[in-house]
Amino acid sequence: MNERYPRIRVTADGDYVLIRDGLTIRFYMHRSHRELGPSIIRALDVFNRTLGPQALTIHPDMEGYWLTLDDKAREHIRRELLESEYSHVTIASNSNGVSEFKFEYTGVSLESTGWSDNPGRSCEATFQLTTEYLEQHGPGKVRELALELASHLPFNSGYASLSFNADMDLVGVRRRVRGMCFRHPGMEVIEDFVYQDIGTRITGAHWLTFLGPPVLGELGGAEGLRPRLLSPGTTVQSLDDARVVVTLGPWPEAGDLEAGKDLPAYRELARVLEPWLYHFNPDSFFDPDFPPEDKLRWERRFLD
Repeated sequence: MNERYPRIRVTADGDYVLIRDGLTIRFYMHRSHRELGPSIIRALDVFNRTLGPQALTIHPDMEGYWLTLDDKAREHIRRELLESEYSHVTIASNSNGVSEFKFEYTGVSLESTGWSDNPGRSCEATFQLTTEYLEQHGPGKVRELALELASHLPFNSGYASLSFNADMDLVGVRRRVRGMCFRHPGMEVIEDFVYQDIGTRITGAHWLTFLGPPVLGELGGAEGLRPRLLSPGTTVQSLDDARVVVTLGPWPEAGDLEAGKDLPAYRELARVLEPWLYHFNPDSFFDPDFPPEDKLRWERRFLD
């Protein structure tokens, strides 16, 4: 185990990776996709430029089969981001199992609604890295990347966090993640359904927690937030008049409750953010491998 986080590799058939430790940068934007296409392209260009041309090389077709990301596919993705009312884009590294690097974007419409649409649905942009990348380049470089991505996106909330990177739709994977996550509260469980109803709420306390409107205003802005966060190493940096990033120390930490590492700085931030925290709606999705009572316990892991 690394000093700050565990090395996780859950495999099947010898070397096919089902679950791996990683680092996820994610932003939520409670607005329609039609407003966001150019911003998403700029952020994706930053991610591609940072990783280099050999990192993100495949994309899924309409049936879910992975194809090589060629120039034709790149152009199709750009057109979809710029011209579609809705959008779903996935680009990943060609890995054996869970991708080492990944970009995923879900764009929604707040104007055209269906019977199942929730008024809290939001656009969601996700950027995933390996912990090996974090170790090679250092947390300062990763933080710079997260801030550069944030600079292009009109986010309401977001975060950068150690995470369990996994295909949660595979049988048994969600159960395995549930079995590990409560020991390491600083590692985010990545769920794909949060965008459906998060609105302008906050998912929790993370290594980097991005706060925007309206929550930051209700907290009194950066000046109102700073005096409430007293843990050593915690900083509040203004990004513009309406957005800040809260950083909990120089490195992301997984914590380890079995070793008594309960991440007090994360607990302090969670208490400040508690009135605005997102809570999973059990009516929208049910999986016995991670039942609603455990989801609530997970969401409140820094509070109870």
